[in-house]
Amino acid sequence: MSATAAAPGWRWAPAWVVAFVALWPAPGVAEAVLALGAIAAVLHLLLSRFRGSAALLTGPAWALTSVLFFAYWLPEAISAIDAADRARALREALVDLRYLPFLWLVASAVTGAEGRRRTFGGLAVIVAAWTLDALLQAATGSSLLFAAIDGLKQAISGHGMCTAAEVAALDRLSGVLGPCNLKLGIVLASLSPFALDAAGRRYGRIGWALAAVLVGLAVLLAGSRAAWLSYCLVLAWTGWRLLGIKRLLAVFALGIALLLASALVSPPVAERINRSTAVFVGNAEGVDHALSGRSRIWSAALCMARTHPINGVGARGFREAFPACDTEPGTRAAWGDGPALHAHQVVLEVLSETGGIGLLLWLAGAAMAWRAWRYADAAARDQSRPAMLALAVTVFPLNTHLAAYSTFWGGVLLLLAALYAGSLLGREPA
Repeated sequence: MSATAAAPGWRWAPAWVVAFVALWPAPGVAEAVLALGAIAAVLHLLLSRFRGSAALLTGPAWALTSVLFFAYWLPEAISAIDAADRARALREALVDLRYLPFLWLVASAVTGAEGRRRTFGGLAVIVAAWTLDALLQAATGSSLLFAAIDGLKQAISGHGMCTAAEVAALDRLSGVLGPCNLKLGIVLASLSPFALDAAGRRYGRIGWALAAVLVGLAVLLAGSRAAWLSYCLVLAWTGWRLLGIKRLLAVFALGIALLLASALVSPPVAERINRSTAVFVGNAEGVDHALSGRSRIWSAALCMARTHPINGVGARGFREAFPACDTEPGTRAAWGDGPALHAHQVVLEVLSETGGIGLLLWLAGAAMAWRAWRYADAAARDQSRPAMLALAVTVFPLNTHLAAYSTFWGGVLLLLAALYAGSLLGREPA
């Protein structure tokens, strides 16, 4: 089979990637799409005996995609050697190998100009749809997209996506992800570079500004301060390039006005602003209150890093190790009953759960990603900029984070890494 003949076999990759992201509100179905995509990629490569692989990905793209995967996966595998639940940890590490062929598929989806247009455009459409649905929920109290998914789940299984208690406890905009998966803000912030880039390229400054305001309102009302910071970084990078510094400052002034106006009509937003200002009290209690009890979690993470410095307590082993490192045992935590589930900060999560080996491997992966960007030409950088920015703000170290080794957020991180590698080192110029 020639390289030219092999190439059409991956034309379905952009649609597969977009479908995977669109199905995030239904995690089980999204995982099935991921697994089927991985199997399809492996079968295609085996049947072709890896001939024509250069038509799917360039050598550097194959290499960077694989390096970024192993920078993520090897710490998990090494940490499982002496994890508290060794059998489960090893099983999870083996199961996560499915990500590697899926990442090859994702990277191949964006190597060519047409694939990038379809994939990045599809992601922009998803962000737009989820944003408008979230703003409709803010106006009416109901998410139409989640209601449709919940109704389908009711018809199939006899019960909805979320419990009545989770619905009753809802204190922020949940959108298409629903009251039992309050990640809308951080997901929109991470994917927003695709929407803002598409709006800016198609409609110029006015399109960018309109998209920035609409997505910003949804991120603001979703209530996650980590998402607020991530989105501010996206606005700063994209706005500086498109608007210049003076107009960008005007955009941020408008953002501050929207934040204050939202605080007047949204008690959850007001509470988060008040919580954030507690850091200026100047004592440990004020800082801990501003951080929603995370200083206690971070102290425990540092304790785990000291007691397990080589390979950590095991990926996803934070909850088991937390009681032994809790600085306030017996005291009810700010997050409620039970141990903390993860470190809520990517550097501390990697250090505590995978140790010094894990941190070094993550840093090596970051260095390789940066080196690829540094030595790429201007056209390659331009075509990969949305993916680069999405990945950079998602792992920005001066922020709080979801669990990097959880099924959902781990999949998001690896997806963005593959989009970056494939679009930066693709076979076609911009």
